[in-house]
Amino acid sequence: MSLSRRGLLLGLSALLAGCSTNGPNHAANYASLPDEKFPLPAMPLEKIKPELRRQEVAYATPYDAGTIVVDTPARRLYHVLGEGRAMRYGIGVGRNGYALAGSAYIGRKAEWPSWTPTDNMIRRDPDRNLKYAGGVPGGPNNPLGARAIYLYQNGNDTMFRIHGTTQPWSIGQAMSSGCVRMLNHDVVHLFERATVGGRVVVLQA
Repeated sequence: MSLSRRGLLLGLSALLAGCSTNGPNHAANYASLPDEKFPLPAMPLEKIKPELRRQEVAYATPYDAGTIVVDTPARRLYHVLGEGRAMRYGIGVGRNGYALAGSAYIGRKAEWPSWTPTDNMIRRDPDRNLKYAGGVPGGPNNPLGARAIYLYQNGNDTMFRIHGTTQPWSIGQAMSSGCVRMLNHDVVHLFERATVGGRVVVLQA
């Protein structure tokens, strides 16, 4: 019995659909990371809004591949891949008045970094930050999370960072002291691809 043209096309379409790998594998992206210095458990997907999950997207931009673009109003960070594509991450950003704007570059990177609140942070919120004035060692309870990317301008540390967080629910919100927060799984992913000296562009409203 001969196969109709329509049946052949439908069968082929179904085969191609079954073989498609274009969509992101969110379960794999947020699976446990047991080889970390401080192992990271899997991130429950129901706690990450779909629009805030890491994924490659179309992204028209004048910036060169390798540039990190922080879109503060949209609560998104893009790592430009080139050819109209970028890796997009959901982020948490600083409250109004506590944010960097314009161009910077990556001065250094650190895995499981230590953290010391700045003098300004202590003045603004002594009840929360004074007790940490001596510094907090890197680890699962450190506010900077699994990684930190330090932003510089003209050879000087701006005191702003792209870093992980111990408060994953803060992603998508404006509540930090100016730094850019990412899910720990996402900042580990970005850290591996970002290079010291690479450009960072911070867009404000």
